[in-house]
Amino acid sequence: MEASRLGERSPRPVSSRTCPDWPALLEIAPDLQFKHYTVAEAKLPAEALANVSHVSLDDVAICCDLDRHVFNPEHTDEAIAEALRATHWFDLREWASRGPGVA
Repeated sequence: MEASRLGERSPRPVSSRTCPDWPALLEIAPDLQFKHYTVAEAKLPAEALANVSHVSLDDVAICCDLDRHVFNPEHTDEAIAEALRATHWFDLREWASRGPGVA
């Protein structure tokens, strides 16, 4: 039997970056896909990172849609969220109420 068949465990661990709150996020912003990354993985703008010096970028999380530059402040480190608000990135609430995500 193949280990990859439905219902069987794979020998390799599976990593999912999809935000666990995706059903609720889908209702707010159906065109976005929120995933969890470390700040280092997300390669955020230098102007945002310049304002964050008290944490290791490999240890801090961001929940975002990297392609659309929208972050979920509920799952993003507070200092990172504040720094991103000063850039071209959108807070999810801003995206949904006043930004490009307004229908």
